[in-house]
Amino acid sequence: MWRTSTRSGGEGNCVEVAAFAEAVGVRDSKDRRGPTLSFAPGAWVGFVEATRSGFVAATQAGAPDRP
Repeated sequence: MWRTSTRSGGEGNCVEVAAFAEAVGVRDSKDRRGPTLSFAPGAWVGFVEATRSGFVAATQAGAPDRP
């Protein structure tokens, strides 16, 4: 089942996430018939943890990588 984050704010610029048996799917909420990205569960968990810690936002802003 696809779901949108409760933190999306309803502005329309959202992604939806779905957990499948062997992958996590991500798609654009505005284009549900469009392409879907697929991640290994461990890779998705790592991405979410990095996002929550602020590392992803920091690297996007040009901050140096973690040691």
